[in-house]
Amino acid sequence: MRADILRGIAQRAPGAPDQPWEAVIARAERAPGARVPGSLRHIREAAGSLPHTEPITPAAVLVAVIERAGVLSVLLTRRAERLARHAGQVSFPGGRADPGDGTPQRTALREAEEEVGLPSGRVEIAGRLDDYLVGTGYRITPVVGLVREPPAFAPDTREVAEVFEVPLPFVLEPANYRRDRLTINGVDRRFYVLPYGAYHIWGATAAILVNFRDVVHASC
Repeated sequence: MRADILRGIAQRAPGAPDQPWEAVIARAERAPGARVPGSLRHIREAAGSLPHTEPITPAAVLVAVIERAGVLSVLLTRRAERLARHAGQVSFPGGRADPGDGTPQRTALREAEEEVGLPSGRVEIAGRLDDYLVGTGYRITPVVGLVREPPAFAPDTREVAEVFEVPLPFVLEPANYRRDRLTINGVDRRFYVLPYGAYHIWGATAAILVNFRDVVHASC
């Protein structure tokens, strides 16, 4: 499975994870749509226009596949309740690009180290997934990394309420996902939900997992 992840990401990647942010943003602005259902850029073809979220802010997240004794899982966090946006929601470690980051890879690794204490040197970068544009004005670039036998996580409690992992076979099983619907600002939005125990994984996080799932399955 580890080999499938590496092969799948390499075959379907929209670009290198260490591609400069300027090139990543320029490509995203030229793209007519997105391959990830739920992204606002995907919806634009049907809805005709995007909500007024300009300017778009580039951000990156780390989709970390954890390996312990040959068992694989995906790292996720539950955001702190005190945060102004997306409080209590499940997300990947990540955040907006800082001016000195240079690349999505650097942004994702820096944010993961700051949020959960994952040293960047422990992450083997596999590649990038397709961008995901959210209604709050962020264009998220997911960076996939493989981590063998990680040290104990040390979450920053100002941002992260909990760090947990979902078994990779559960993430890769299409039957575990469902589609829900909401009307937001007059636009009918459909989104994926991945229930896992007490965790309600939905929105951008679930959509990125769907994209990751499909990329891995395509390589098998």
